[in-house]
Amino acid sequence: MKHANKKTAFFQRSELAGALAAIKREAWGVGLFSMVSNLLMLAPSLYMLQIYDRVLVSQSELTLIALSLITLFFFASIAFAEWARSRLLVRVGGRLAELLNHRIFAATFAARLQGSPAGTAGTFADFNNIRQFLTTSGAFAFFDAPWTPIYLAVVFLLHPLLGAIALLGIILLGILAWQNDARTQLPGRQAQEAHAQASLYLHNKLRNAEVVESMGMAESLRRRLLDRHQKYLAVNSQAMDQATRIKSLTKFVRYSLQSLILGAGALLVIDSALTPGAMVAASLLMGRAVAPVEQLIGTWRAFVSARVAFLKLEGLLAGHPERPTDIIQGVPSGQLQLLNVVATVPGREQPVLQGITLSVAVGEMVAIVGPSGSGKSTLMRVVLGVWPNIEGHVQFDGEPVSAWSRDELGPCIGYLPQDVQLFDGSVAENIARFGEVDSPQVIRAAQLAGVHDMVLRFPQGYNTPIGQGGSHLSGGMRQRIALARALYGDPRLIVLDEPNSNLDDAGEKALFDAIQALKAQRRTILLVTHRKQILGISDRILVMDEGRIHWFGKRDEISAMPRQSGVLRPVTA
Repeated sequence: MKHANKKTAFFQRSELAGALAAIKREAWGVGLFSMVSNLLMLAPSLYMLQIYDRVLVSQSELTLIALSLITLFFFASIAFAEWARSRLLVRVGGRLAELLNHRIFAATFAARLQGSPAGTAGTFADFNNIRQFLTTSGAFAFFDAPWTPIYLAVVFLLHPLLGAIALLGIILLGILAWQNDARTQLPGRQAQEAHAQASLYLHNKLRNAEVVESMGMAESLRRRLLDRHQKYLAVNSQAMDQATRIKSLTKFVRYSLQSLILGAGALLVIDSALTPGAMVAASLLMGRAVAPVEQLIGTWRAFVSARVAFLKLEGLLAGHPERPTDIIQGVPSGQLQLLNVVATVPGREQPVLQGITLSVAVGEMVAIVGPSGSGKSTLMRVVLGVWPNIEGHVQFDGEPVSAWSRDELGPCIGYLPQDVQLFDGSVAENIARFGEVDSPQVIRAAQLAGVHDMVLRFPQGYNTPIGQGGSHLSGGMRQRIALARALYGDPRLIVLDEPNSNLDDAGEKALFDAIQALKAQRRTILLVTHRKQILGISDRILVMDEGRIHWFGKRDEISAMPRQSGVLRPVTA
């Protein structure tokens, strides 16, 4: 039984391979037109054979005209077949995008949440790499290669010596193709990785250009970037040198082979063992026989790059499978429960959270306090189901958070992170979470967050663009618009991580009023804070220290909390 299961697993298709299998109809079409094109490619050789051995001997103009017209028809058919298979490959690219774009986005997003290196925009570059290879001439070489034995067989029929020379040439070119793969595969992969690292490094530094410029860090960062770029250039140069040497050697073999078969053919003609037409036809047929092999060598780097991209995407999709369909639909009430939750970070021995167990009732507000680094923000991310490495259980209404449909659960949650992130678009689009903008809901959320009057003073009101990451706004404005986004759609659970860190007195009052309104609507609220004022309206207070719950109780019982040095020190007036 175990052997059978292993066999089944071995033959089971990956998700990416399954998508490629789904385009087999188009692939069969490309193969069919490739067959037509390659069969008709015999026409030039046969035309030369007839010209030299029949027309020139008979000097029949009518025969020449008839042969030329037939050959022109064959050439037109070849052109149509080439156009048709190119069109089919374009459809292959579109079909792959239709099948995989959603999955690749979802898997990349999941990887990003887990902090995996695979969770970058480079995954779409990998996918485009595969699509481009499948829709360009590189793919044609794989469809044309099976016809090499046909051309070779025809050369053998003309004369065994010429067939042997052509076979030897194909073997030599095949060895060169194998060497090309063996010598360029590792440097090519290293060059891709070095380029990706350099690009990511540059992107991260440009994103913090203001900090870099203001503190004079540009020159040192430029040197570091140059080091990474030099590493990429060195590895890429090595791969290019290997490929260029083999390509030059391939051309030498190709030209030598062409001359050799003509010389051998001329010798056979002198010995009356071959006709001049057969000599020329053999030269053309040998060219057709070795063309796919030479084309494979020429496109081998593109093939290797596409193969590396395929393996990376295959690992990404396998490591982040599609969400199950039997997930809970509906709207949670806001009841929250954590059971013995442990949160870890790869490479760190000490867990960030250690055995957290708590229960929050519907409509309850819990203020979370504690020293910096005590695990408050991590706890919020665990509650939201976006912390990658946890043990234990996080439940909404008694069901694991992973069992809920994210499409259903997302609108029921309001989240204001400590590091506010807005997106390029209008104020209304950001508040509406980039879904369909419901204007009354947007205005209601803005009013609840106390930002409505401020937005009306913008040049275009709610349609005002905020710039990339909210660059057109001050820190306080970004935080208040992010608060309105968190309150949009009447969420049942609101998670606020340091919501007043950038607020002025007016913003503080607006936040206070918003929390009071949410409490009146019996919304469940978790709020991380370092300020005492907000504790006065909370139902219970959770004190964190070194990843553990130091104390959890009602607000008016805090005086009975067992004190430890520094636990409440950050809670200030």
